[in-house]
Amino acid sequence: MAEVPSTFQLAPGSTAPDFSLADAIGTVHTPPSLAAGKLGLLVVFACNHCPFVIHLADALGRFAARIAGQGIATVAIAANDVDRYPQDGPALMPAFAATHGWDFPYLHDATQEVARAYAAACTPDFYLFDAGLKLVYAGQFDDSRPGRGEADGGDLARAVEDLLAGRDTPPPWYPSTGCNIKWIPGKEPAYFG
Repeated sequence: MAEVPSTFQLAPGSTAPDFSLADAIGTVHTPPSLAAGKLGLLVVFACNHCPFVIHLADALGRFAARIAGQGIATVAIAANDVDRYPQDGPALMPAFAATHGWDFPYLHDATQEVARAYAAACTPDFYLFDAGLKLVYAGQFDDSRPGRGEADGGDLARAVEDLLAGRDTPPPWYPSTGCNIKWIPGKEPAYFG
């Protein structure tokens, strides 16, 4: 398990890169459709097998349910190369989501274009956008890690509080860390590595 930090190449205030991805039942989701009528949108890059994702998966399910009640939508996106990591494939994603209480869309980015557009580097990687889909936070869920503390979402919760109060989230935004996204061989983005 190699720990990789997030790259944070989306600048504060950047517009959420667009995507159009389907969930397991074929419903297509886009940032505008997910954020419609909401106060914000949390985009999480995740996968099924990463120990860093597994460490916080239950806490993320509870966190997403709580912020949904505050008007913030959540979406998770899996972008790993499923030829080499079939355990992260779309057939297994619904069961993983259900096991961890993810009552939000969990989408598959087969081409990895969405992960590249967000400059995602690891799983998990978190991006919080306001109602206008402007980036207000990119950073860690909290400072726990597998074998070190219980996940509570403290860092992300403070960013949500700031968003709801109309305040900027002050630096530092500590990078998320986790397993690197498993890029399709020969298609690794320039920012990775």
